[in-house]
Amino acid sequence: MGARVMLNDIFSPERIKLNLESTTKNEVFEELINTIAIPESKFDSRELFEAVTLRESKMNTIIMPGIAVPHGYCSSVRGIIGAMGFSMGGVEYDSKDRSPVHIFVMLLMDESSQEQHLQVLSRLLELINSASFAAIRKAATPEEVYALLGRY
Repeated sequence: MGARVMLNDIFSPERIKLNLESTTKNEVFEELINTIAIPESKFDSRELFEAVTLRESKMNTIIMPGIAVPHGYCSSVRGIIGAMGFSMGGVEYDSKDRSPVHIFVMLLMDESSQEQHLQVLSRLLELINSASFAAIRKAATPEEVYALLGRY
């Protein structure tokens, strides 16, 4: 078993968007992917988008009302990386109850990172069920969110 994965190992302030501009699910995917596949990175935004939409086509990834964890497996990713975004107005996400999603936690990983993926999901659930989650929702900067992630 590998070392304990912490959320601030997966995210960075540059990959946390406090005010998503997107109004559709696919736009959110593109907006978050663009924080990962910046021009100087080694990631191909098209590959990342296809990985996430392929996984989402099988089953949407709402883990709690208002919170989605879109994810996918990519050959160009080593380990696991993530991006996080917050939508004030919410985005329709094909949920059964038609309630909008306000918090998106995108995870991209290679095929060998399934154990890490489960650890990250476990940490996310710990965070969501903690007092820190309210502080994250009220954070004024990505750096504040990142600091709170460091506890999980």
